[in-house]
Amino acid sequence: MATIGHNNLNAKLVLLGDMGAGKSSLVLRFVKGQFLEFQESTIGAAFFSQTLVVNDATVKFEIWDTAGQERYHSLAPMYYRGAAAAIIVYDITSADSFTRAKKWVQELQKQGNPNMVMALAGNKADLEDKRKVTVEEARVYAEENGLFFMETSAKTAANVNDVFHEIAKRLPRAQPTQNPAGMVLVDRPAEGARAASCCS
Repeated sequence: MATIGHNNLNAKLVLLGDMGAGKSSLVLRFVKGQFLEFQESTIGAAFFSQTLVVNDATVKFEIWDTAGQERYHSLAPMYYRGAAAAIIVYDITSADSFTRAKKWVQELQKQGNPNMVMALAGNKADLEDKRKVTVEEARVYAEENGLFFMETSAKTAANVNDVFHEIAKRLPRAQPTQNPAGMVLVDRPAEGARAASCCS
């Protein structure tokens, strides 16, 4: 879940998608500004964190980059449970990875947080000459399923930061009201101290 402090938002974000779609490369580009031509496959999941400032609020992403191999699929719910956002990544040069991305979307719609912000990222946009999934096909699918869509390239950095910024912008509006009826939640005066006053 995303938790809101004084203009601060901590948000758990998970990346899902087929092996080789470029999930780790996207995260590495976003967090460290790096691209490795030969990225090792993720085993289980890898954890990163990165902070963004969007609309006068600070958003700290706790990013879980999950393994794409089928044998790790059963672990995925551990990572997306309670996530505030998900990026479902496919490779524009692989129709199979797009099919797999759709399966992830269905799984999140069934199992995930109903207020989750979901992005569909068509990665490897620099490989236009090998494209198998059209922009239009992906955009229509995303619109029909309530996701926002961008094509990215971890290699050239195209739209990588934009995907995370767009998620960050959508997060606060996606949060359910945290206070039960009759409770007024007050900004925490100090770290660790919680102030809540009741009025009924």
